[in-house]
Amino acid sequence: MADSNITKNALATSLKNLMREKPFEKISVSDICDACGMNRKSFYYHFKDKYDLVNWIFLVSFLGKMDIDDYETGWDALKDICHRFYEDREFYRAALKIEGQNSFHDYVIESIRPIMYLYINDMIKDNDLKDFFVTFYCDAFLSAITRWLSEGMQMNDEEFVGKLKVISVGLAKIVIRDEEK
Repeated sequence: MADSNITKNALATSLKNLMREKPFEKISVSDICDACGMNRKSFYYHFKDKYDLVNWIFLVSFLGKMDIDDYETGWDALKDICHRFYEDREFYRAALKIEGQNSFHDYVIESIRPIMYLYINDMIKDNDLKDFFVTFYCDAFLSAITRWLSEGMQMNDEEFVGKLKVISVGLAKIVIRDEEK
């Protein structure tokens, strides 16, 4: 098992370094293997394709380090998520540009949906409304993250989450005020 992780981490490091130099779609499995001195057989023993490797990096270095029990509120989870994107911003900036059937964007959405459900489960009882809410906010959140990353992160993760909170609370107040009229 330890050897497996050493190999996977070497391939991950190789891919991340290559993603700093050229677009993901121009990187081949051979490029990844050549950069870390491994053969393609080793790569395919561990991963289906380069998309699978990107998702594994996210799973291990992002989701694997999150512990839902550490968060008192959904905002705490959001802060941690943004902090993790901020910490490895070069990789995530490039990864979120991956489009198509195996897009990293879709993988992230499917990974954060259960986290969002956890925080709204008691708040919304209707399952159709719950699904709509989770889809809407996951899309909005990841769209905001993607823009933040692609525009060079003009603010750090704490400032970013702070602004998200101000906007969300402000919008909630407007909706409540308008409903009372």
